[in-house]
Amino acid sequence: MPITQADIEKVAQLAHLELRAEELKTFGSQIADIINYVEQLNELDTSNVEPAIGGLTPEGEQTNSPRDDSIRGSLGQQTALAEAPDAASGHFRVPKVL
Repeated sequence: MPITQADIEKVAQLAHLELRAEELKTFGSQIADIINYVEQLNELDTSNVEPAIGGLTPEGEQTNSPRDDSIRGSLGQQTALAEAPDAASGHFRVPKVL
């Protein structure tokens, strides 16, 4: 399925990007190349590959964990905020990111 200019405009809108006409053409061909490259993965024979479960271990299997998985006490609000440069009302105060 070819990438259209409308597709590129939609992606730019979702990413909150304002693109000029020449940028739309440039990114259109680049995105098409990326999609073609990724589609090559569909050609791989994965019938003998076991599904990955995102780093989780099936129930009952052992892991190579360097420490015991034990319950510990939490850090606590006052301890966590003790070194905060600008704590306010029991919270971390951070600058606006707008």
